[in-house]
Amino acid sequence: MFQAGDIVHIVACEDDPRAVGRRGRVIDEVPPGPLTEGRWTVHGAGLLIGPLLCHTHELRKVSARR
Repeated sequence: MFQAGDIVHIVACEDDPRAVGRRGRVIDEVPPGPLTEGRWTVHGAGLLIGPLLCHTHELRKVSARR
């Protein structure tokens, strides 16, 4: 499970394949629900990549929130 502020490594991303191999920060304050189809919102994966929606299995936690 992730928390807001966690740094994650994106190992796959159905939403935007350009983000694979990059790191980003989880911005969800609560676990994802039906609105996002159970996907986490990740921001900061790249200058030209906006916020992403990624499934739990597409992310690996790098470090806890700061």
